[in-house]
Amino acid sequence: MRVLTLCLASLLGLSFGCDDHNHDAEPFGTLQACVDDHVNGAEGFAPDKAVTICCLDHPIGGAAVNTVCTDTQAGCEAYVDAQLDTIASAAQITAGCADYLVQRQN
Repeated sequence: MRVLTLCLASLLGLSFGCDDHNHDAEPFGTLQACVDDHVNGAEGFAPDKAVTICCLDHPIGGAAVNTVCTDTQAGCEAYVDAQLDTIASAAQITAGCADYLVQRQN
């Protein structure tokens, strides 16, 4: 019984020490801020992956999650291209938007 209590206490201690806040719900004022955070932050994602993540998982500029990048490839590319500086190439924007649209359907 004492071993079980120690194990439970250890597990609880570990769970309280972990960073468990949901990064997926973190709002950003702009798409640029979101992509910068995912590319230049601790995650270090490639720009195309950051575009997908930001379009799918984050409220941008007060809009609801999964809405600002539209529901078409052309619309997504136009929006993302207009919102980002040179952090992503045209090919990375195209790839990020394509992945976003596939994942958006799931």
